[in-house]
Amino acid sequence: MSSFPILSLMLAVPMAGAIACLFSSAQTARWIALLATLIDLVLGVALWLSFDLSPGAPEWQFTEYAPVFGRFAWAMGIDGIALTLIALTVFLMPICIGASWEAIQKRVGEYMAAFLFMETLMIGVFAAQDIFLFYIFFEAGLIPMYLIIGIWGGADRIYASYKFFLYTLLGSVLMLVAMLWMTREAGTTSIPVLMAYNFDPAVQNWLWLAFFASFAVKMPMWPVHTWLPDAHVQAPTAGSVILAGVLLKMGGYGFIRFSLPMFPEASAHFAWLIFGLSMVAVVYTSLVALVQHDMKKLIAYSSVAHMAIVTVGLFAFNQQGIEGAMMVMLGHGLVSGALFLCVGVIYDRLHTREIDRYGGLAINMPRYALLFMLFTMASVGLPGTSNFVGELLSLMGVYQASSWVALVCTTGIILGAAYMLYLYRRVVFGDLTKDDVRAMPDLSTREMLLLVPIALAVLWMGVYPESFLAPMRGNVASIVARTEAARPEGDAKLAMGKPRPAATHGEETHSENAQGEHAGESH
Repeated sequence: MSSFPILSLMLAVPMAGAIACLFSSAQTARWIALLATLIDLVLGVALWLSFDLSPGAPEWQFTEYAPVFGRFAWAMGIDGIALTLIALTVFLMPICIGASWEAIQKRVGEYMAAFLFMETLMIGVFAAQDIFLFYIFFEAGLIPMYLIIGIWGGADRIYASYKFFLYTLLGSVLMLVAMLWMTREAGTTSIPVLMAYNFDPAVQNWLWLAFFASFAVKMPMWPVHTWLPDAHVQAPTAGSVILAGVLLKMGGYGFIRFSLPMFPEASAHFAWLIFGLSMVAVVYTSLVALVQHDMKKLIAYSSVAHMAIVTVGLFAFNQQGIEGAMMVMLGHGLVSGALFLCVGVIYDRLHTREIDRYGGLAINMPRYALLFMLFTMASVGLPGTSNFVGELLSLMGVYQASSWVALVCTTGIILGAAYMLYLYRRVVFGDLTKDDVRAMPDLSTREMLLLVPIALAVLWMGVYPESFLAPMRGNVASIVARTEAARPEGDAKLAMGKPRPAATHGEETHSENAQGEHAGESH
C-alpha cells in the first residue's frame, strides 16, 4: 500500500460525508456520519497493519507529493508518532457520532458535518509534510469546534466559544510569522527537511517562543489554560470527548514535530520554563480539581494536570521521557474521552452535572459503575491500564533530567488519585436516597457499544504497551539524537537554562551513532 494515496483518501471520506450531511435529513445525516467515520476507522486499521516496522524501513511512509504553487505543495506522509495519533483520531470519531445519536436533536445535519469536517482537519494535522499545509489544517480545526460549542453547547456557549477561538487563534499568529521566516531562511517548506536544518542558535530562541505561543495554548499549559474548563463545560458530550481526546494532543505533537528537532538549542535553553510551568500546573490544577462541584470541570482540570506530565516528559530530552509523553497523550485521549462519556450518560438522564445530586449509582446502575471505575482507575494510573505506562516512562525520563521536577510531578499523581476517587465515591457509592436518581436506568446497548471498546483499548495499552511503543521508537530515537548535543546536564545547568557546549561535527556524528547503538541494545 506504500504507493496507494491512503492518507488523501482518509481526508476525502469524511469531507465527502460532511457535504452529504448538509443536504440530508436528520436520521440520514446520522447514518452518513457513522458510515464515514467507520470507513476511516477501517482505513486507519489498514494503515497500521501496513506500516513497515523493519529495521531498514524509511522514517516517512505513505508519502504523497503534488506541487500546488510556488513552494507550497500537497505533501503528505507519516512516521510512527503520527501513525499512533491518527489511529487515536479514527478510533474516537465513530464513538463521538454514537454519543450524539440521541443527544443532538436540532440542526443534526450541520452538527454531523462539523464533526466530519473536524476529522478531516485533525488527520491532516498529523499527516501534513508541508509546513503551511500543517498550519492550514492546524488553524482550520478551530472552526468546527467553535461552531459545535457555540451552536450546540450549554447556556454560556457563546462566551466559551469566543474564548476558545480567541485564545487559540492569537497564539498562532506568531507561529505563522516564524514559519514565513523559516521557509525564507531554509529555502523549503518541507517539514522533514526543516527538522534536519540547523538554524542559527541566536535566532532559535525567537522561533521557539513563537511556536511555544501556539502550542502552549493548544495543550493547554498553565497559565493559558483558562479557556479549557469553560469549553468543556459548555460543549456537548461528543465535543468534550474529541476536544480532550485529540485536539489537546495537537500541542504536544507540535512540540515533538517542530520545537525539539528544529530548535534543539532553544529547547534546551527554555527547558527550565517548561518544567516550571508544568510543575505549577500539576499541583495547582489538581488542587483546583479537588474543590469542583461540576463533574466536567473536575475532569477538565485533571486534563491540564495530565498534559503537564506530557510537557515535562518531552523536554527531558531522553528516550523514556518522550516515549512516556506519547503514551500519556494516547492514554489520556482514551481515558478522558471515556470519562466525559460517563458524565454524558448520567447527564442525559438527570440533566445536571452537579456531583452532589448523585450518589448510590452502584445499586441501580452496576454496569455503569463498573466501567466508570475502570476509567477512574486508569486516570489514577493503576498498573495494567493505559496511563500507568506513560506516567511511569515520563517520570523515569524526567528523573534523569531533574530529580526535583520528578518529585513535584509525582505529587500530582497522588493528588489525581485523591480527586478522582473522591468523585467516584460521591457519585457511585453511598445510599440511594434520591427518587429521581433511583429511577435512572443502567447503560443501554448503544451506551455499552460506546464505552466497552474504549475499556478494551485502555486495558490493551496497559497490558501490552509494546504494540504502541514499537511504531514510534525509531522516530523518538531520531529526536533524541538530534537534541543530544544541546541537552542540559542535571539540575544545576537546567536551573540556569544553560545547554551543553556545542559539539563539533565529528563529535556530533559519533554521539548520534552511539545513541542509535544504545537505543538498539536497550530495546
